[in-house]
Amino acid sequence: MSATKQLPRGSEEGSPEQRQRRLQQEAEATDWGGLLRAYLESHRASLVDSLRRLVHQPFGSFLTCLVMGIALSLPMGLSLLLDNVERLGGSWQRAAQISVFLKLEVAEVEGQALREQIAGMDDVLQADWIGREEALAQLQEHSGLGDALKDLPENPLPAVVLVTPQEIDKAALEALRERLAALPGVEQAQLDLLWVERLGAILQLGDRFVFGLAVVLVLALLLVIGNTIRLHIENRRAEIEVIKLVGGTDGYVRRPFLYAGAFYGVGAGVLAWGLLEYGLGWLNQSVVSLAGLYGSDFALAGVPAEDGLSLLVGAVLLGWVGAWLAVARHLRQLEPQ
Repeated sequence: MSATKQLPRGSEEGSPEQRQRRLQQEAEATDWGGLLRAYLESHRASLVDSLRRLVHQPFGSFLTCLVMGIALSLPMGLSLLLDNVERLGGSWQRAAQISVFLKLEVAEVEGQALREQIAGMDDVLQADWIGREEALAQLQEHSGLGDALKDLPENPLPAVVLVTPQEIDKAALEALRERLAALPGVEQAQLDLLWVERLGAILQLGDRFVFGLAVVLVLALLLVIGNTIRLHIENRRAEIEVIKLVGGTDGYVRRPFLYAGAFYGVGAGVLAWGLLEYGLGWLNQSVVSLAGLYGSDFALAGVPAEDGLSLLVGAVLLGWVGAWLAVARHLRQLEPQ
């Protein structure tokens, strides 16, 4: 007789309730795994099918992407040109500099200390020092009165601190000017507010024009992608009706068209990026030649990588949204009879 005592069968497998619960959990885990695999396989099949249909119509797909790419490149191109114009001017903040004229009796050491104090203000970006001798030399060089100014018994020009503000705002600039004028040793703080207003108006006009153009072209893109997806739906009307007849859900029917819209967006984004790079490069040749005539080495900057990636992501989202709107509108009309 064996010395080893066998455990009862019930103690190995647990009570009937425990076995039933364990079997139920295993069945649920298997069901969830199967559902996940089926869901991923459905997405993969829809993606491959959408890409295959676009590849089988290369000319039509390319024209759709080209139209979308041109529409996307226009507002982005204008925005990049505005950025380059701003860079050409050095900076818009420098155009709104405040000239702080010091009193003649202020020594250079005191003036430098005042410049350090001004540079430490929160709303000041930069403060540059121009001494009396440097101011006189600049006046002799640019006024054409060099010989006459040399005969002066003493230098009549004061030292100047050129203050570059952090932002261009009429009220903030006027408040900063008043603060600077109240500092000890300051004779006058001068600001051309009319130029600041004109500059602000130009910037606002450019921003609004680019924003308005972008809104109009985005609506046009949604119409283009919507009309394209509508044609795809009409070509597959019979197939969609059969799918819905055998129990296919709206999400299953919608999925390949959403992928098609995203693929159109990818193609449009890549073409828009390429058009911008080529257009800026082509225009840069004339810009470099013109800048060279003025002794400048200015050249147009290309498309920054972050802007290009934003353009690509935005194009994909537009394609996806346009396809979703088109399918949502026409799917209700495709109920099986």
